[in-house]
Amino acid sequence: MTATRPETTELAGRHVVLTPLADADLPELYDAICRPEVFAGGYGGGPAGLPESLAAFERFAAGYYPRGEQALPWVIRLASGPDAGRLVGTSTLGDLDVVNEGAHIGWTAYDPHVWGTVVNPEVKLLLLGLAFDHGFARVKIQADAANSRSRAAILRLGATFEGVLRHAMRRADGSWRDTAVYSVLVEEWPEVRAGLEARIDAWGDRAVQVG
Repeated sequence: MTATRPETTELAGRHVVLTPLADADLPELYDAICRPEVFAGGYGGGPAGLPESLAAFERFAAGYYPRGEQALPWVIRLASGPDAGRLVGTSTLGDLDVVNEGAHIGWTAYDPHVWGTVVNPEVKLLLLGLAFDHGFARVKIQADAANSRSRAAILRLGATFEGVLRHAMRRADGSWRDTAVYSVLVEEWPEVRAGLEARIDAWGDRAVQVG
Protein backbone atom coordinates (compact mmCIF):
# COMPACT_ATOMS: atom_id res chain seq x y z
CA MET A 1 0.00 0.00 0.00
CA THR A 2 1.33 3.45 -0.90
CA ALA A 3 0.87 6.11 1.74
CA THR A 4 -0.99 9.34 1.05
CA ARG A 5 -0.44 12.75 2.56
CA PRO A 6 -3.19 13.56 5.09
CA GLU A 7 -5.33 16.62 4.57
CA THR A 8 -4.56 19.66 6.67
CA THR A 9 -7.46 19.66 9.09
CA GLU A 10 -8.39 19.75 12.78
CA LEU A 11 -7.87 16.66 14.95
CA ALA A 12 -10.06 16.46 18.04
CA GLY A 13 -9.68 14.21 21.07
CA ARG A 14 -11.28 14.13 24.49
CA HIS A 15 -8.74 16.45 26.09
CA VAL A 16 -6.92 18.18 23.24
CA VAL A 17 -7.62 19.69 19.84
CA LEU A 18 -4.90 19.97 17.20
CA THR A 19 -5.21 22.70 14.58
CA PRO A 20 -2.79 23.55 11.77
CA LEU A 21 -0.05 25.92 12.91
CA ALA A 22 -0.62 29.47 11.68
CA ASP A 23 1.40 32.64 12.11
CA ALA A 24 -1.41 34.02 14.26
CA ASP A 25 -0.70 31.26 16.82
CA LEU A 26 2.91 32.30 17.41
CA PRO A 27 2.35 34.75 20.29
CA GLU A 28 0.44 32.11 22.27
CA LEU A 29 2.97 29.42 21.35
CA TYR A 30 5.80 31.69 22.50
CA ASP A 31 4.10 32.10 25.89
CA ALA A 32 3.56 28.34 26.19
CA ILE A 33 6.94 26.87 25.26
CA CYS A 34 9.64 29.54 25.29
CA ARG A 35 10.82 28.58 28.75
CA PRO A 36 14.29 27.52 29.93
CA GLU A 37 13.05 24.11 31.10
CA VAL A 38 11.69 23.31 27.60
CA PHE A 39 14.88 24.22 25.75
CA ALA A 40 17.06 22.60 28.43
CA GLY A 41 16.06 19.20 27.04
CA GLY A 42 17.47 19.97 23.60
CA TYR A 43 14.43 21.52 21.96
CA GLY A 44 15.22 24.12 19.31
CA GLY A 45 18.94 23.52 19.59
CA GLY A 46 19.12 23.48 23.37
CA PRO A 47 19.40 26.28 25.95
CA ALA A 48 21.37 28.60 23.67
CA GLY A 49 18.54 28.44 21.14
CA LEU A 50 15.89 29.88 23.48
CA PRO A 51 14.40 32.97 21.78
CA GLU A 52 14.65 36.02 24.02
CA SER A 53 11.56 37.78 22.64
CA LEU A 54 8.45 37.21 20.55
CA ALA A 55 10.16 38.74 17.54
CA ALA A 56 13.08 36.34 17.98
CA PHE A 57 10.65 33.42 18.31
CA GLU A 58 8.90 34.42 15.10
CA ARG A 59 12.25 34.31 13.30
CA PHE A 60 13.04 30.98 14.97
CA ALA A 61 9.65 29.52 13.99
CA ALA A 62 10.09 30.51 10.34
CA GLY A 63 13.17 28.31 10.09
CA TYR A 64 12.44 25.59 12.64
CA TYR A 65 8.94 24.32 11.94
CA PRO A 66 8.75 22.44 8.63
CA ARG A 67 6.08 23.42 6.13
CA GLY A 68 5.07 22.27 2.67
CA GLU A 69 4.07 18.94 1.18
CA GLN A 70 6.25 16.87 3.51
CA ALA A 71 5.06 18.28 6.83
CA LEU A 72 1.93 18.99 8.83
CA PRO A 73 2.69 21.26 11.81
CA TRP A 74 0.05 21.67 14.52
CA VAL A 75 -0.66 23.64 17.64
CA ILE A 76 -2.25 21.87 20.59
CA ARG A 77 -5.07 23.39 22.63
CA LEU A 78 -6.95 22.06 25.62
CA ALA A 79 -10.43 20.86 24.68
CA SER A 80 -12.24 21.06 28.00
CA GLY A 81 -12.18 22.35 31.55
CA PRO A 82 -11.52 25.87 32.83
CA ASP A 83 -8.58 26.30 30.44
CA ALA A 84 -10.40 25.09 27.32
CA GLY A 85 -8.91 26.76 24.26
CA ARG A 86 -5.58 27.40 25.94
CA LEU A 87 -2.62 26.72 23.63
CA VAL A 88 -0.28 24.29 25.40
CA GLY A 89 2.12 23.07 22.75
CA THR A 90 3.02 22.07 19.24
CA SER A 91 3.88 18.94 17.28
CA THR A 92 4.47 18.05 13.63
CA LEU A 93 3.87 15.03 11.45
CA GLY A 94 6.79 15.53 9.10
CA ASP A 95 9.37 13.92 6.85
CA LEU A 96 6.45 12.43 4.93
CA ASP A 97 7.84 9.82 2.54
CA VAL A 98 4.79 8.43 0.76
CA VAL A 99 6.83 6.07 -1.44
CA ASN A 100 8.60 4.35 1.46
CA GLU A 101 5.64 4.87 3.80
CA GLY A 102 7.67 6.62 6.48
CA ALA A 103 6.82 9.59 8.69
CA HIS A 104 8.22 11.38 11.73
CA ILE A 105 6.40 12.84 14.73
CA GLY A 106 8.65 15.56 16.07
CA TRP A 107 9.28 19.25 16.71
CA THR A 108 7.16 18.63 19.80
CA ALA A 109 7.09 20.87 22.85
CA TYR A 110 4.58 21.45 25.63
CA ASP A 111 3.96 24.03 28.29
CA PRO A 112 5.64 22.48 31.37
CA HIS A 113 2.34 22.78 33.24
CA VAL A 114 0.95 19.89 31.16
CA TRP A 115 3.98 17.62 31.41
CA GLY A 116 2.96 14.28 32.89
CA THR A 117 -0.71 14.74 32.05
CA VAL A 118 -2.92 13.09 29.46
CA VAL A 119 -1.91 15.64 26.82
CA ASN A 120 1.08 13.84 25.28
CA PRO A 121 -0.56 10.38 25.12
CA GLU A 122 -3.61 11.82 23.38
CA VAL A 123 -1.56 13.90 20.95
CA LYS A 124 0.43 10.81 20.01
CA LEU A 125 -2.77 8.76 19.67
CA LEU A 126 -4.17 11.31 17.23
CA LEU A 127 -0.99 11.73 15.18
CA LEU A 128 -0.06 8.06 15.03
CA GLY A 129 -3.63 7.22 14.08
CA LEU A 130 -3.54 9.84 11.33
CA ALA A 131 -0.31 8.40 9.91
CA PHE A 132 -1.34 4.76 9.97
CA ASP A 133 -4.82 5.53 8.65
CA HIS A 134 -3.13 7.10 5.61
CA GLY A 135 -1.01 4.09 4.80
CA PHE A 136 2.27 4.88 6.55
CA ALA A 137 4.14 1.81 7.77
CA ARG A 138 6.75 3.35 10.11
CA VAL A 139 6.59 6.45 12.28
CA LYS A 140 9.81 7.72 13.80
CA ILE A 141 10.00 9.58 17.11
CA GLN A 142 13.33 10.90 18.38
CA ALA A 143 14.94 12.96 21.11
CA ASP A 144 18.25 14.40 22.18
CA ALA A 145 20.09 11.39 23.59
CA ALA A 146 20.85 13.41 26.73
CA ASN A 147 17.15 14.09 27.43
CA SER A 148 16.23 11.23 29.74
CA ARG A 149 12.75 12.64 30.46
CA SER A 150 11.73 12.72 26.81
CA ARG A 151 13.30 9.34 26.12
CA ALA A 152 11.33 7.76 28.98
CA ALA A 153 8.12 9.36 27.69
CA ILE A 154 8.70 7.93 24.21
CA LEU A 155 9.20 4.45 25.62
CA ARG A 156 5.99 4.81 27.63
CA LEU A 157 4.15 5.41 24.37
CA GLY A 158 5.13 1.91 23.29
CA ALA A 159 7.74 2.92 20.70
CA THR A 160 10.76 0.70 20.07
CA PHE A 161 14.29 2.01 20.58
CA GLU A 162 16.33 1.69 17.39
CA GLY A 163 19.65 3.25 18.38
CA VAL A 164 21.60 6.48 18.71
CA LEU A 165 22.78 8.60 15.80
CA ARG A 166 26.08 10.06 16.96
CA HIS A 167 26.91 13.67 16.10
CA ALA A 168 23.56 13.91 14.34
CA MET A 169 23.32 17.70 14.40
CA ARG A 170 24.77 20.82 15.95
CA ARG A 171 23.15 22.40 18.98
CA ALA A 172 22.70 26.16 19.08
CA ASP A 173 25.89 26.51 21.15
CA GLY A 174 27.89 24.64 18.53
CA SER A 175 28.22 21.36 20.45
CA TRP A 176 27.24 18.07 18.89
CA ARG A 177 23.89 16.47 19.64
CA ASP A 178 23.47 12.69 19.60
CA THR A 179 19.93 11.67 18.67
CA ALA A 180 18.07 8.68 20.14
CA VAL A 181 15.74 7.17 17.54
CA TYR A 182 12.53 5.22 18.22
CA SER A 183 9.74 4.01 15.97
CA VAL A 184 6.31 2.44 15.83
CA LEU A 185 5.51 0.08 12.94
CA VAL A 186 2.05 -0.41 11.50
CA GLU A 187 1.91 -4.02 12.73
CA GLU A 188 2.67 -2.76 16.25
CA TRP A 189 0.03 -0.05 16.09
CA PRO A 190 -2.94 -2.03 17.51
CA GLU A 191 -1.02 -2.80 20.72
CA VAL A 192 0.40 0.72 20.98
CA ARG A 193 -3.04 2.22 20.36
CA ALA A 194 -4.58 0.06 23.08
CA GLY A 195 -1.92 1.19 25.54
CA LEU A 196 -2.49 4.86 24.74
CA GLU A 197 -6.25 4.48 25.00
CA ALA A 198 -5.85 2.79 28.39
CA ARG A 199 -3.75 5.71 29.65
CA ILE A 200 -6.35 8.19 28.43
CA ASP A 201 -9.17 6.18 30.02
CA ALA A 202 -7.23 6.04 33.30
CA TRP A 203 -7.04 9.84 33.32
CA GLY A 204 -10.82 9.91 33.21
CA ASP A 205 -12.74 13.15 32.85
CA ARG A 206 -10.38 15.26 34.93
CA ALA A 207 -9.68 18.60 33.29
CA VAL A 208 -6.11 19.41 32.38
CA GLN A 209 -5.32 22.76 33.96
CA VAL A 210 -2.51 25.24 33.37
CA GLY A 211 -1.18 26.86 36.49
